[in-house]
Amino acid sequence: MTQNSADSGANLRSARWFRKNDLPGFIHRSTLAMDGWSRDDLMQRPVIGILNTWSDLNPCNLSLRTLAVKVREGILAAGGIPLEVPLMSISENLVKPTSFPFRNLLAMEAEETIRAYPLDAVVLLSGCDKTQPALLMGAASANVPAIVLNSGPATPRSMSGGALATANGVWKFVDQMRAGTLPDKSFETFERNVMGSPGHCAEMGTASSMSIVTEALGLALSGSSLVPSTDARRGQFARLVGQRAVELAQTGGPTPKEILDHRAFDNAISLLCAIGGSTNVIIHLLALAGRVGVPLQLDRFDEIARKVPLIANVQPAGEHLTERLMMAGGVPALFKELSPLLHLDARTVEGRTIGEIADAAETTDDEIIRPRHRPVRPGESLIVVTGSLAPDGAVIKAAAADPALFQHRGRAVVFEDVQSLADCIDDPALEIDENSVLVLRNVGPRGAAMPEWGMLPIPRRLMARGIRDMVRISDARMSGTAYGTAVLHVSPEAAAGGPLALVRTGDMIELDVAGRRLDLLVDEDEMQRRRAAWAARDEVHLRGYRKLYNSHVEQAHKGCDFDFLRGANPDNLPEGLFDGWVSGW
Repeated sequence: MTQNSADSGANLRSARWFRKNDLPGFIHRSTLAMDGWSRDDLMQRPVIGILNTWSDLNPCNLSLRTLAVKVREGILAAGGIPLEVPLMSISENLVKPTSFPFRNLLAMEAEETIRAYPLDAVVLLSGCDKTQPALLMGAASANVPAIVLNSGPATPRSMSGGALATANGVWKFVDQMRAGTLPDKSFETFERNVMGSPGHCAEMGTASSMSIVTEALGLALSGSSLVPSTDARRGQFARLVGQRAVELAQTGGPTPKEILDHRAFDNAISLLCAIGGSTNVIIHLLALAGRVGVPLQLDRFDEIARKVPLIANVQPAGEHLTERLMMAGGVPALFKELSPLLHLDARTVEGRTIGEIADAAETTDDEIIRPRHRPVRPGESLIVVTGSLAPDGAVIKAAAADPALFQHRGRAVVFEDVQSLADCIDDPALEIDENSVLVLRNVGPRGAAMPEWGMLPIPRRLMARGIRDMVRISDARMSGTAYGTAVLHVSPEAAAGGPLALVRTGDMIELDVAGRRLDLLVDEDEMQRRRAAWAARDEVHLRGYRKLYNSHVEQAHKGCDFDFLRGANPDNLPEGLFDGWVSGW
């Protein structure tokens, strides 16, 4: 090989490892000879990392093993070297105490893997709720060209009464069980049928919401987010993703930070509102914005939500599943319908702008993707409130709530933790009625790693009377598949000494959605006395990752990232000895 041909790709990151005739070059090339790559391969071809979160413990991500093969085919066809790297897989349903804190751990693993290895571009293979934002956060911080491919929605089995074999259907069946209106046998039948195929939620839960938002951010190929996991077109997209990754490596970008500007985040929020998406996405977007230095604030979500109607007729806010949304035109058709509300000049990883994608799109079913003047339901799909009970904000998924409770004043019934809630909620001696406000605290980022406990159960005796919704307040999150008038992510959380820590059973709480207020109706003198008497709980995590997490996690209104991971990283190359005749492994 001539010196000139070796220099033809000298601008690649991997060139620092491989394209030198010295001891480090020898060590690096000979290491990959065991993988079957020759000296000429490594001196001429870009190296593409396939970051795979496949796991037997994570059914949402099971198809990623097969998709990785297709991505590899695309990389090889385009002249690249595919190197697959397994990363932590976070199973939403199985990992305890909750999947949420491990988002930051996977984000750190992804960032350091991308930075430390000789990768010119990366393909991010994700699926379940936290794997998607984690890989985005890590890739944004490493700032090597990156493209996302998710596992795709599962294909639920059809159930009597409609497409209930979804996570959204689970909540409805549980409510019927608690109300005593569903025989045990029916629930057993439902359990046998609920999982139709590998893949993530097929309604607008967090995974589907994040997939759509990732496409809106410009980090996935247009039209790729909603193809079902079992559909052959997902494999076709996988090959295209591999090919595009090689092109990104050869041109040096665009990198995540070149795509993720304020326009990208505004577009993502607009799509989140238009689909009635999960409130969890709010936290993930705030964290991602912090990684790239975009000054995104919680009130921006409310500002955009006031303008963007709910136009995707998909569960839980609507009637259908995500496959129908794909068949109606998918995310490109949503872009087209929302064009006057979007930044059409925003860049994407495929090279086209959002406007160019929208121009080429078509809506084929206006019952699934509604025109803006005929939304699925009126009003905002997401709402942000502040007030004396949530000085730094709280969020409501209005599209899944009862508008009759949007102006409500009621007596607080307080639960110190989720075990107290489980032990007492159905106690006949509990003083509670349908006008009460259920309050669960100490379940925020530091209190309990912020699980999806925000959909507090309604007492069984009230459900038996037909009550299906109440105002519920917590510093926890809520599943994107859940529903109800739940005020979530109250910030500051109780464990950090926020006002939520000072609420007592019997206090009056007022929710005023129109005024964007959540207030504890207790006079300031009494609040001062309570603050003086309050003491933080003893720290129970004294070692390992959970100690790190509790020491550095930020509050919900900042995205719950680690304080030391915010802001731009100055260099995407690692330290190390890369030149000369003195080196080592």
